[in-house]
Amino acid sequence: MSKVIKNIVIVGGGTAGWLTAGVIAAEHNSKSASGLQVTLIESPEVNTVGVGEGTWPTMRETLDKIGIDETDLFRECEASFKQGAKFSKWVTGAEDDYYYHPLVLPQGYTKTDLVFPWQKHRGEISFADAVSYQGHICEQGRAPKLISTPEYAGIANYAYHLNAVKLGQFLRKHCIEKLGVKHVVDHVTEINSADNGDIASVVTKEHGDITGDLFIDCSGFSSILLGKHFRVPFISKKHILFNDTALAVQVPYPDGNSAIASHTISTAQSSGWIWDIGLPSRRGVGYVYSSEHTNEKDAESELRAYIESSIGKAETDKLNIRKISFNPGHREKFWHKNCVAIGMASGFLEPLEASALVLVELAAAKISREMPATRETMDIVAKRYNKQFLYRWQRIIEFLKLHYILTKRTDSAYWRDNCNAETIPESLQELLTLWKHQPPGPQDFHHVEEVFPSSSWQYVLYGMGFETKKNEVSCKFVNEEMAHQFFSENAELTKKYLSALPSNRELIDKIKQYGMHKI
Repeated sequence: MSKVIKNIVIVGGGTAGWLTAGVIAAEHNSKSASGLQVTLIESPEVNTVGVGEGTWPTMRETLDKIGIDETDLFRECEASFKQGAKFSKWVTGAEDDYYYHPLVLPQGYTKTDLVFPWQKHRGEISFADAVSYQGHICEQGRAPKLISTPEYAGIANYAYHLNAVKLGQFLRKHCIEKLGVKHVVDHVTEINSADNGDIASVVTKEHGDITGDLFIDCSGFSSILLGKHFRVPFISKKHILFNDTALAVQVPYPDGNSAIASHTISTAQSSGWIWDIGLPSRRGVGYVYSSEHTNEKDAESELRAYIESSIGKAETDKLNIRKISFNPGHREKFWHKNCVAIGMASGFLEPLEASALVLVELAAAKISREMPATRETMDIVAKRYNKQFLYRWQRIIEFLKLHYILTKRTDSAYWRDNCNAETIPESLQELLTLWKHQPPGPQDFHHVEEVFPSSSWQYVLYGMGFETKKNEVSCKFVNEEMAHQFFSENAELTKKYLSALPSNRELIDKIKQYGMHKI
């Protein structure tokens, strides 16, 4: 009889490690002696990168699943509401150049085509504003719900901005105290192999050998199990996604009542873009750029100029900027033998569209849901896992590249090079050819659980100024009257929500004081 999978060992903490531990422990009853036993080994000296502060709406379901109270999340992790992303200066670079990628689906999205009826009025209203109320909510800093709305429920769809370091600490406490995860604070110094090539155990400095049946590598960029031990090759995607360096900084608000942005602000620069994320006590700001197109000194000058416009030169000069280098790409496969990598140990592309934490959630959910019962079935599960996640990484790469290739900017080599056909995946070029004649739809994607639904592709595509030409075939799927009815409904909802929803800061302050209602 094949060996039963009973002990899960996670190497590495941070958000990736503890989120994975939480999902597996909650779903497999690790508190019980009969459940799966989860052990997380965390080095006392390795600091988490702690920059990834954006999430996707899936995080609500994940946190709810592992038993986190949403009120506690806001009180402990400096959380704020995120309702999408605003892309400034990505198309022309002009001051008034921006578009939104909201988190709500377009009004009437599944009922009829909205693109062709909107295109007749594209000079008067943006696609996102025509089909969604969320851009208006974000522009006015409104929250996606009321204090009376229950935990994890929303009037508008939402995700979070979080302090990544505090989130990791918060998840650690919850996993240990509530879910029965065993925590080992120690260095992994060696890896012992079994006769069949599996990992038999990891050797720690103070706790000796720790054995397991399945090892999960959450050791970050070092990838000590999948990368260093198994030598699974790393596939760089720098020829597609140029950015390989980030300068990150924490920016204070002018005062305690400053507005908290209800969205991620992404502002294009000469050789990359600046993220701007509002937390209750500060902003997380950073410039992610291509080191082949600019140098650190010039990048820092652009970053400081951006920050200076909001807090002044004197305060900006005091800020300490941290540099993070990375190679955009991923491992050739993610599950090998009895080891699977999650988070940066499996790869990293860039901060755009907060795809890193989504992949952690999807990976943890997939492993937990399809946990192999025995070693005999593990290779089958691994094969399926690798196939699905290679597809997911490919789709994310294409979606991120889409943001760059439709620009009209020619003011720097960075933007010109991004539009070079040699840097655009063939599959994405094929989609763009199709989309010249029909809008993106579910038919363009093969999986039910796509990371980015077809509506997200529409928001970016038409936000960047793309045009789909009408033809006899596409006309058959357009109901002009119905589409205009949905445009009117969206306009009414916009008025309603703008008058009813509180500001982001107002709601967050109330949550911290009174707490949210539980369903």
